[in-house]
Amino acid sequence: MTSETLYPINGAEICAETFGDAADPAVLLIHGGSASMLWWDSELCGKLAVRGRYVIRYDQRDTGRSTSYPVGRPPYSMRDLAADAIGLLDALGIDRAHVVGQSMSGGTALTLGVDYPSRVASVTFVSTSTGADGLPPPSLPHLERPDFDDPAAVEEYVVRSIEAESAGYFDEAAARDLVRRDMARARDYEASLTNHYAMAFDGPVNGGFADLSMPVLVVHGSVDPVFPPAHGETLRAAVPDGRLVVLEGAGHGVPPELWDVLADALSEHTASR
Repeated sequence: MTSETLYPINGAEICAETFGDAADPAVLLIHGGSASMLWWDSELCGKLAVRGRYVIRYDQRDTGRSTSYPVGRPPYSMRDLAADAIGLLDALGIDRAHVVGQSMSGGTALTLGVDYPSRVASVTFVSTSTGADGLPPPSLPHLERPDFDDPAAVEEYVVRSIEAESAGYFDEAAARDLVRRDMARARDYEASLTNHYAMAFDGPVNGGFADLSMPVLVVHGSVDPVFPPAHGETLRAAVPDGRLVVLEGAGHGVPPELWDVLADALSEHTASR
C-alpha cells in the first residue's frame, strides 16, 4: 500500500493510492457520484492485491483531496473524468488497466472502454445502469438536504442515505466512521455532494455499450433500491458476451460481507487478459 499522492492531471490535482505489486495486472477502481476513494475500502483493496492485482483507488474531482470547484459550478463533464482516469494511468506508468466503475461512474467506465479501448483490458460495471427508457425507477425515501453549516446534520444526512441504499446490509457504526473520515478529507464536502450531479453527462464519442470490445462483467445487488435488478440484467444484455454476478441480498453497492465474492469475481474476470 502506497501513501496518498497528489498527481497534476489535466489542470487538476488528483489524489490516488495504490495497493499491491506494480508488476501485477492493474485494476482501476472508480467509485460513484460524490464518493471519494475511501468508499473503496482499504480492506477490499487489500483482498484484491493479495489475489495478484495492482489496485488503484483515487479521488475524482470534487471528492476527497482532489481539486474542488465552486458549489454547483463544476467546469468538467463525464468525458473529462474519463480523461482524468487516463491521465492517472499515464502518471503511474500503466499502459492498460482493468476498469471498475460503480454507480454513476459506470458512465465513466463506458467512456473509457469505448473511447480508449487500447488502455482498457476489461470493464466491470458495479451497481449501475444503461439508463434505458422503461427501467424501474429508484425506490428511496426522500431525505431533506442538510444545512452545510451544521456538520452533524450533514453527517446524519449521508449516514441515512447509506442506510436507505444498503437494503439488509447496514452497519451504522461503520457507515458513520466512513462519513466522518470522508468529511475530514474533503476540500469542500458540499461540493462533493453537489457537483457530480451538476456536471454535463456527455457520453462516449465512439459508440455505446454494444461497442465494448473487451470482456465485460456486471455486478449487481439483488435488492438494489437505486437501480433495481432489471438495470443489471439490461446492462448484461446490452454488452457483447456480458457476464452477470448477482449479489444476493445486497442493495446499492457491495457490503463488507460480500467483499470476498466481489474480489473472487474480479480476480477471475481479470485473469489472463
